[in-house]
Amino acid sequence: MSSTPTRTPIVLLHGVGLDRSMWGRVEELLDRPTIALDLPGHGAQPRLRGAMSLAEFAADVAERLPSGPVHLVGFSLGALVAQRIASHSNDRVRSLVCVSSVCQRTPEERAAVLARLASARTDFAATVERSLERWYSGSDVAPETVDATRRVLEANDVESFGHAYEIFATGDRQIEADLASISIPTLAITGELDPGSTPDMSRRLAAAIPDARSRIVAGVRHMLPVEAPEAFAAELAEHIEDTELSNSKHHEGAHHD
Repeated sequence: MSSTPTRTPIVLLHGVGLDRSMWGRVEELLDRPTIALDLPGHGAQPRLRGAMSLAEFAADVAERLPSGPVHLVGFSLGALVAQRIASHSNDRVRSLVCVSSVCQRTPEERAAVLARLASARTDFAATVERSLERWYSGSDVAPETVDATRRVLEANDVESFGHAYEIFATGDRQIEADLASISIPTLAITGELDPGSTPDMSRRLAAAIPDARSRIVAGVRHMLPVEAPEAFAAELAEHIEDTELSNSKHHEGAHHD
């Protein structure tokens, strides 16, 4: 009796203020096991009641990963978390995909995100609407999809959101020194029209990680996995297939030696 080999699962990490539901359509499109986790302070996880470092935040997620190797995918804040986990667990993470990730913010980019953080703590309702405007303005995303994102954002505990957003606002500086230690195939991908996690940031990230490449998806804004799930799922599947093919050839070569 033959058995089907277990396929390495994909772990999906969402962005700040969102939850694992953002991956719904992508999960439907992927032909392998997927596990979407809620970040600390989000979804079903306990609310944050104090400041945390990116390392502490990522450690919480790492403890909830499935046993064995994974393909790790992070979006926005989730991408920073994924980078931290990958930089300290190269043996557990087979490949890394950083979606709409910030990287090495310029002084102007840093000032802008810190201003958004301050605004979120004083006028959360306005922050929700400005986020939706940045993420979806001019896109072809259905109104009901935008409304679903709005409901998830509005359900946030304001204090908890502020602590998580502070990690997002400062995390690129916290992870910068660790990027060179990531030694797995990495894809940095974002939308051409993303105003916050810009194409230049994905290119910076690909330059900072040794075995990384960047991919810019034309005509898409910040919410790439929601706005263009088919295109994103195809890019993700190709990256994972290339990784597994490369690993297979490496093991075959080692066996023949």
